[in-house]
Amino acid sequence: MHDATAHDDSKGQYFWVWGALLALTAVEVVLGYKQIFSPVRMLEVLLVLSIIKSALIIGYFMHLKFEKALMRWMLVFSVTACFVIMYFFFFPDAGRILRLGVQ
Repeated sequence: MHDATAHDDSKGQYFWVWGALLALTAVEVVLGYKQIFSPVRMLEVLLVLSIIKSALIIGYFMHLKFEKALMRWMLVFSVTACFVIMYFFFFPDAGRILRLGVQ
């Protein structure tokens, strides 16, 4: 277990994180409606914003920021392994759709 006094549990910090999440969501919505970028660039921007939002949620609301380094590295390794597995199982099908077309 981690020491409860090792980190600051002030409500202000959570309100700042909540405000940042709200602002990032507003940016995502505006970008989705305005369609300023090309679809590929839009997907890249929205994915980066989603990763930032998930890091804030995991770090603060799930208290991973205050855990030991081993726990954080295990999470990074697990997520990376999931991405590698998804790459080998799903992307060959995506390439086949591009080559053969949707029927």
